[in-house]
Amino acid sequence: MAISQAQKRRLRGLAHVRKPVVWIGQHGVTAGVRRELETALAAHELIKVSVRVGDREKRDALAAGLAVALGAELVQRIGNVVTLYRANADEPRLALPVR
Repeated sequence: MAISQAQKRRLRGLAHVRKPVVWIGQHGVTAGVRRELETALAAHELIKVSVRVGDREKRDALAAGLAVALGAELVQRIGNVVTLYRANADEPRLALPVR
């Protein structure tokens, strides 16, 4: 699921006012964290995740790994906060511009 730059720009704007809904700490992505991420993406489509592990490279790797594992799109990473998007096929909540 590749999204265009215009769609990413729209998602960044929508995510600006949101707060992180899931926090990943020193233990990384556990089964419980994975379930919460799945639930949050299904409910909201666009979520922020606070990643408090290691240095910049570890956060980048974890963010990319999360996107792949969840079937989501990595919208952005600023500092410790990662924004993920996965469209809900049954009940889409966010309208994105046509490519």
